[in-house]
Amino acid sequence: MSQLKRKDYQAQLEPLQLELVAMARWLQHSGKRVVVLLEGRDTAGKGGAIGALSEHLNPRQCHIVALSKPSERESGQWYFQRYVPHLPAAGEIALFDRSWYNRAGVERVMGFAKPEQVKAFLKQAPVFEKLLTDDGVLLFKYWLCCDQAQQEERFAERLEDPLKRWKLSPIDLQARQHYDDYTKAREAMLEATHTKNAPWTLVDFNDQRQGRLTLIRDLLSRLPDTDVKSAALEFPKLKGKPSKEKYGVLKPIG
Repeated sequence: MSQLKRKDYQAQLEPLQLELVAMARWLQHSGKRVVVLLEGRDTAGKGGAIGALSEHLNPRQCHIVALSKPSERESGQWYFQRYVPHLPAAGEIALFDRSWYNRAGVERVMGFAKPEQVKAFLKQAPVFEKLLTDDGVLLFKYWLCCDQAQQEERFAERLEDPLKRWKLSPIDLQARQHYDDYTKAREAMLEATHTKNAPWTLVDFNDQRQGRLTLIRDLLSRLPDTDVKSAALEFPKLKGKPSKEKYGVLKPIG
């Protein structure tokens, strides 16, 4: 399958990003709260999707949540506790680059969580999410699908590119041997947590550009009418001539 060319991608992305800006204006006007979870295999394209979603949004309103390994204290908390402070307030959107579903995926497959902890999570997650949606949170859960051949190609690219090598961790390398295990874990997760009030949406990300467009279109289509006219701003002329900035040539120290 041929990949979407960059020029075609940008031409399709721009109007969608204009709609996202309009959505952000609607959020401020309505006071609604939006949570978007992006889950998927390593290299699926979560970061790129979040970048496309957030590129032109106000960072004070659009929060990207990408939590690191839990601390010793966090490991002793109720599992969902460390995610709660990152939920949006009125008029905000939170984009989770991985979320509480770590427990159903990497923690389960790599043995970081005990079977009884995974079982408890799969039982509690729908309850936790119903509390969110009952309180008015608009919750969207996306799983980014990526074939093993594509994953291997992207791993190799990260290994060869020093600008992307930071994305490659020892856990990622171990995960290469567990593709089928991750598939089984995902299916169990979907069966337990695909609910009416918080359904999953699977998006083909073998072509990451096409995947981003599909995801953004789906998100926008599932939001209420977000048409809120922007406030008119007057731009009066300056009095007198514009001032010039004074600056000197920056020279090395020492």
